[in-house]
Amino acid sequence: MSRIESPRGAGAGRSRVVGRVLLVIALGAGVTGCSSDGDPLSTEPYDAADRISFGGSVEEGGEADPDKPLEVVAEDADGRITDVTAVDASGRHVAGELAADGSRWHSTSPLAARTRYTVRVSTEDEDGAPGRSVLAFTTGGPTPSERLAVAFGPGAGTYGVGQPLTAELSAPVKDRARRAVVERALTVESTPAVSGSWHWVDDRKLHYRPRDYWPAHATVSVHSALEGIKVDDRLRGGRSEPLTIRTGDRVIAVTDAAEHRLTVYKNDEEIKQIPVTTGKPGFETRNGVKVVLAKERLVRMRSTTVGIAEGSTESYDLDVQFATRVTWSGEYLHAAPWSVDSQGHENVSHGCVGMSPEDAEWFFGTVREGDVVKVENSAGDTMEPFGNGYGDWNLDWAEWQAGSALTPGTPRNPAERARTRPQPV
Repeated sequence: MSRIESPRGAGAGRSRVVGRVLLVIALGAGVTGCSSDGDPLSTEPYDAADRISFGGSVEEGGEADPDKPLEVVAEDADGRITDVTAVDASGRHVAGELAADGSRWHSTSPLAARTRYTVRVSTEDEDGAPGRSVLAFTTGGPTPSERLAVAFGPGAGTYGVGQPLTAELSAPVKDRARRAVVERALTVESTPAVSGSWHWVDDRKLHYRPRDYWPAHATVSVHSALEGIKVDDRLRGGRSEPLTIRTGDRVIAVTDAAEHRLTVYKNDEEIKQIPVTTGKPGFETRNGVKVVLAKERLVRMRSTTVGIAEGSTESYDLDVQFATRVTWSGEYLHAAPWSVDSQGHENVSHGCVGMSPEDAEWFFGTVREGDVVKVENSAGDTMEPFGNGYGDWNLDWAEWQAGSALTPGTPRNPAERARTRPQPV
């Protein structure tokens, strides 16, 4: 027989919210589970519905507390639970752990407020006969005054292999434990599959990248399972639109400032070398990895925008063609017809990478947003990771992972979660 357990102090049949969701399964009580030939493996699973109670004080249409764990317990010491799945109405699974002896299962991810769940439980008795049951319930919880929405970037389209994913939150999340709730709900999947990690840029923004660049011609999707999930006392997750992007060829452009040469690689093969000029002393080009932010067919460049006083010996005001932007502060790779004689020989620019109009047009037509542009052997500082474009790749993998709110070893994607899910033995 199953038993109904009410939370302490709850009036029988009156309380509509339980402090703990408890499914109690009586395994094999009065059920032999054997077929006519006595082989327990040849029988159909018996219906265990009358052996499962759901926090007995909850009546049909009642509510369970979403902030308490979901538990499934086997009452009979000679029987065991073999599998539990819990999903909401939209198909989102509740992660959980099953004890090695099959005596207990408990949820490891939070339940959403005001959501209907269906729990499917598989069991077997001491003779190995299978049992099964399906139970549905709804969760309660207050309607929060603020919903935490997530806006994913960069926007649908095709990008280079260096393009990070971004997640902008509608409200700040400062506490590490609360950040972990948010981060665990943001799922990234790619084909071909790669492992990656989120990094908290600030209280409202996260970036995601793999250890190395994305594969060429990959499909990358990101979505949030945060809707209805409690983040803190004033915040619950809101609805967010998923995003899918694709990557093109693996295009990497490497500028050697000391050699005054730009080398472009496509799918790991060198396709062109271009003589260039980079930043002169006092205006050195930033070292490190940058990512193409935009392409501008014609852009007006003025020295006053980078702090050079108008009328000084270093001032300029030029219309520049075929400008490929790599920082928001104004670093480009662009046509520089005025410095053709210096290109390939000396560095005379104010920080940009200059090349001939013909080479600049070729480069402009070859690269796309998200392609990798790397500068080495410059006397300049290294590109900052955030705030002036995508310098994400200038953090090594350990530094990048340190910006995650999840502890090392926490599953970060569906494949990893599946591998780490406890299995019955």
